[in-house]
Amino acid sequence: MRLVKLIFPGAILMMGLGLNTLSFAKPEYTKKEKKACTVCHTKMGTKDLNETGKCYEQKKALDSCNVKQ
Repeated sequence: MRLVKLIFPGAILMMGLGLNTLSFAKPEYTKKEKKACTVCHTKMGTKDLNETGKCYEQKKALDSCNVKQ
C-alpha cells in the first residue's frame, strides 16, 4: 500500500510535466530559428499561434513560412 502512495502521485506529476512540455514553445525552436517567441505566438507567454506559428507547426521550418518580423 505504501508503494501505491508513492507511485500514484509520482505518475500524476510526470504526466502533468509531459503535457506542459507539449503545450508551449520550446527553447530549441528559438535557438534553431534565431527568432523571438513572438514571431510564432500572438504574445509572449501564451500558446496562441499567429499565422506564422500555424505554418511552422505544419512545416517545422520558418524559411517556408511568410515571417512578418
